[in-house]
Amino acid sequence: MVKKTLIGLMAASAVTLALAAPAHAADEVTWGMTTEVQPGGQIYAQVYAQVYSGMGNGCTPTGPVTSTGFAAPLNWSEGGNWGKHAGYTTAIKRPGKYTASFPCTDGRTATQAFTILGTPPPTTPTEPKPPTTSKSQPKPTTSSKAPKPAKPQVAVKPAGAPQTGDGSLS
Repeated sequence: MVKKTLIGLMAASAVTLALAAPAHAADEVTWGMTTEVQPGGQIYAQVYAQVYSGMGNGCTPTGPVTSTGFAAPLNWSEGGNWGKHAGYTTAIKRPGKYTASFPCTDGRTATQAFTILGTPPPTTPTEPKPPTTSKSQPKPTTSSKAPKPAKPQVAVKPAGAPQTGDGSLS
């Protein structure tokens, strides 16, 4: 009797676990990556090829992690237990939300979103255009010598009749 009860409980718990787990969990790759970074900051990512301690779905990467938010692709440069693959890259300087992904040997693609902090620049330029003038501007001269400015004439006041004339027409 006890044996049948234990078998029944085990079957019921297996069905409960199967129904509780999301259907898409078998297809998703469990991996970690920096989710928020300063512009130009360092991004770290890691994935395990094997499932360890019953957590997550492993993946052996077949290429680097790529994203438009990366200055260069993240190459897997570190290894470790359980088939660990990890590496670093640098974020670009433009703030915003980006997606990173890499391919697995079993055909799956691992994808994750991350944010480069800061206020993104506007999508359209708001710089004012230089004003246009309808007046024609003088053209610069091409001669090597610039013309000398005319000297101002000095005003001389006459002292008397001989200097101004006597008024007769000789």
